Amino acid sequence: MVAALLGLLGWRMLDANRGPSLVSEIAAGKRPTAPEFRLPVLWPEAGTWPRAAEAALADGELALSELRGHPIVINFWASWCVPCKEEAPVLAAAARRHAGQVAFVGVDIQDFKSDARRFLTRYGVNYVSVRDSGDSTYRAYGLTGVPETYYVDREGRAVAQSLGAVSASELEAGIASAMESRE
Repeated sequence: MVAALLGLLGWRMLDANRGPSLVSEIAAGKRPTAPEFRLPVLWPEAGTWPRAAEAALADGELALSELRGHPIVINFWASWCVPCKEEAPVLAAAARRHAGQVAFVGVDIQDFKSDARRFLTRYGVNYVSVRDSGDSTYRAYGLTGVPETYYVDREGRAVAQSLGAVSASELEAGIASAMESRE
């Protein structure tokens, strides 16, 4: 029993350290593998996605690995977040501009499902959003708050990050990094 508890404690410590190391690796210009998640789909709006990626939504859940082969923008948000409201139109416009080329994914955290859906409707979000009802994805990405945006290349590597409400120019730079394919 003691060994099991010590093992669990050790795993939690290693798991908790992944997020901060992800952020520092991106800042150092490395391209670490983006942490995997499998979350329930809250908003199945895939009209701006690459056609081949739409099949990932068939089971009502989305795993990040199902989008491998496509550049991805992952935006962490919540309905109560004021900067999230400010950036929502910027993200929707970019999703339209890059329709068929980039998979945009919203990750709703620390939120009520009804409030999240109301937010998505009100701000005309035109891309898929999933819901993380716990904090595992939040920790895995080393979030310090919302909004935060990560850019993932076709190989599943995190290539850039934006803290706070993302501007159109910052978003375009992140997308350009995700669209580049480096070995």
